[in-house]
Amino acid sequence: MDIRDVFGKNLKHYRLKSGISQEALAAKMGVDRAHVSAMERGQQNVTIITLWHAALALDVKPMALLDDEREED
Repeated sequence: MDIRDVFGKNLKHYRLKSGISQEALAAKMGVDRAHVSAMERGQQNVTIITLWHAALALDVKPMALLDDEREED
């Protein structure tokens, strides 16, 4: 699986688990809501800084967003 897809699926998983909208996550990360949407769909290459901001916003370790073996809930 493409790492962008892995990141996107995990980003969406942890965002929904946190109970926040794409807009709220975008605000916490300092990006546009469309950027969050593109990341969740695996259509956006993210920088290591963006990965870090996403992890901080979702209160997860950065590696959790790259875990391709996370079990589906």
